Amino acid sequence: MKEAKQILPKLHIVVLMGGWSSERTVSLMSGEGVAKALESKGHTVTRIDMDRDVALRLAEAKPDVVFNALHGSPGEDGTVQGMMDLMGLTYTHSGLATSVIAIDKELTKQALVPHGIPMPAGRIVETAELYKCDPLARPYVLKPVNEGSSVGVAIVTDEGNYGNPISCAAKGPWQEFDRLLAEPFIRGKELTTAVLGGKALLVTELKPKSGFYDFDAKYTDGMTDHVCPAEIPDEIAEACRNLALRAHQLLGCRGATRSDFRWDDSKGIDGLFLLEINTQPGMTPLSLVPEQARHMGMEYADLVEAMIAEALEYASQGSQNGGGAQ
Repeated sequence: MKEAKQILPKLHIVVLMGGWSSERTVSLMSGEGVAKALESKGHTVTRIDMDRDVALRLAEAKPDVVFNALHGSPGEDGTVQGMMDLMGLTYTHSGLATSVIAIDKELTKQALVPHGIPMPAGRIVETAELYKCDPLARPYVLKPVNEGSSVGVAIVTDEGNYGNPISCAAKGPWQEFDRLLAEPFIRGKELTTAVLGGKALLVTELKPKSGFYDFDAKYTDGMTDHVCPAEIPDEIAEACRNLALRAHQLLGCRGATRSDFRWDDSKGIDGLFLLEINTQPGMTPLSLVPEQARHMGMEYADLVEAMIAEALEYASQGSQNGGGAQ
């Protein structure tokens, strides 16, 4: 990975972060880490905490490139990407069409499963249905269709305290979302693989010390052990890397992505399933993409510059082909 180190001219870079999604605090942590890394490399950095005047603030800043450190809607779902396309701005990570699909778990399945990417079967359910009967045999997972960072995920088991059928008074995502994705629960290991610069990196196994790998387990220091590289058979590690890269390519992703898997180790390769692909993975001190890059010899600041360099390269190619910045 050391050969991926980029040497950039000194640039004016806007780091776009914050916003108003449920992942605001994570975005602010990611953005501040990115901003400090870029400043350590000698770049001029303007921090923008996104609000409703974001287009005006970007126009006033006139950056060479925007590092999009937003998580969730509207920064990761194509809305902000479309705005920056209209403004002719160069920005990191994936573009409009890819972002629209990847943020939506059902659309992602529709795009990837026909190409042989194994993903859990499931269906969209109206929240009101849950109070009448289970949509799937227990255990199963309920999750919002278009949220990241395991926001609003619930595992429904026979032993759980949600009720049977689920009680509307029980705390869970059904109290916050009108529609949810129901999927069979896959026992086994939580695995994740990053893709950067068109290459799959490593496989990390995530071992929460209690419960499952939810929002708190992801972003609270000490709640999850990261085993990197994962101590899994070579066949499974290779499959994770291949599937992550294939999904990245099929969706037309750019920059860094992170693909999350569940692996039922009692079923071998047939027990491996892609859960989702994250087009704007976290860049916090506990985030997985920086961790995998570091294991491959790339320090955090170099990783950030590599992502900037890829965005600039894509913009240059688009200009040469008569297209826009993104």
